[in-house]
Amino acid sequence: MRTLSTPSPALICPPNLPGFQNGRGSSTSSSSITGETVAMVHDPPPTRLTHPLIRLASRPQKEQASIERLPDHSMVHIFSFLPTNQLCRCARVCRRWYNLAWDPRLWRTIRLTGETINVDRALKVLTRRLCQDTPNVCLMLETVTVSGCRRLTDRGLYTIAQCCPELRRLEVSGCYNISNEAVFDVVSLCPNLEHLDVSGCSKVTCISLTREASIKLSPLHGKQISIRYLDMTDCFVLEDEGLHTIAAHCTQLTHLYLRRCVRLTDEGLRYLMIYCPSIKELSVSDCRFVSDFGLREIAKLESRLRYLSIAHCGRVTDVGIRYVAKYCSKLRYLNARGCEGITDHGVEYLAKNCAKLKSLDIGKCPLVSDTGLECLALNCFNLKRLSLKSCESITGQGLQIVAANCFDLQLLNVQDCEVSVEALRFVKRHCKRCVIEHTNPAFF
Repeated sequence: MRTLSTPSPALICPPNLPGFQNGRGSSTSSSSITGETVAMVHDPPPTRLTHPLIRLASRPQKEQASIERLPDHSMVHIFSFLPTNQLCRCARVCRRWYNLAWDPRLWRTIRLTGETINVDRALKVLTRRLCQDTPNVCLMLETVTVSGCRRLTDRGLYTIAQCCPELRRLEVSGCYNISNEAVFDVVSLCPNLEHLDVSGCSKVTCISLTREASIKLSPLHGKQISIRYLDMTDCFVLEDEGLHTIAAHCTQLTHLYLRRCVRLTDEGLRYLMIYCPSIKELSVSDCRFVSDFGLREIAKLESRLRYLSIAHCGRVTDVGIRYVAKYCSKLRYLNARGCEGITDHGVEYLAKNCAKLKSLDIGKCPLVSDTGLECLALNCFNLKRLSLKSCESITGQGLQIVAANCFDLQLLNVQDCEVSVEALRFVKRHCKRCVIEHTNPAFF
């Protein structure tokens, strides 16, 4: 006869750490739990309340805590607000709490944080307990977040891949010890995975269903990866060939973030547009080899593209902006900070073709002046966020034109701009909800 067990609360927090991490994961379908976890199991507690923190034995019957009178569904709802570590502690109070704490509805999400946690062992313990009702398979777990856990290795991801076929969201940002092999296991054995965050995982260079990713670019047996959201920020060794493989296997991508993938070029973006025509949000910030030719490829997304970040892509000029503005008329967000080749002509073309623009960052673009701002103000009435940080050619006159036409402006960044106090006050009068970020000590 199998004996039920629960992770020991004594090992939830490392002994030398002050307390534990609080937090709560999120799930689209139900309540979920987050927090740090454990590495050992013990037998369940007896039926009677014996936990040292709950001293009811010495009290008269009429003074006993009323929480015991709550129905099970109310207790489960209360438990849904607890992080994983506290949930494990509750499971040690009594047999009733033990059964309620391991209610499957409370275990759709697991979140582990901290650099000192033995994440591989913790995942093994938790998945083993969650698999007791359905041996070797954890059907309720949909989200695993282990961001910043440097001790996570391929063994931990292999545990997830083997036990969690219903996994939909995996976040392992900053876990730099995982490799392509671990990612292969997860995407191959978790067919419902839609959200994958491997930002800061410097060893990850490819995502595919084939181990020989650099050779086989076509999906395995016609099978596709269902990932829609992919964050590979700070994956420094990602190259065009790796992006080619990712695009060929992840054809359903809608959100892709490639910030500081410094080895990518325009050729990689060409592959991306061939296989992933449904992209809505794309970031290639700080990819210094991306130029106007890359933006010409991005423009092939046409009206589907809503978010684009090309910050600090120094090879981008008005030519590239013109491509995007001409074909991506439904663009809502553009970050072009640090693209010093952009001038008033590029801003003008953008304003006339992307009239529904809501957020624009053209900070550190010294060639943009009041002329470009005037055209922007007369065409983009729905503008809510505008950053002009370190735009040396901007004056108070341009800001006044913006304020007089864009009443819904909520954020204006004019730090390191030569703007008078009168101009800032004019903006505040016309855009009452606007937060102004500035470096003028006379304005407050």
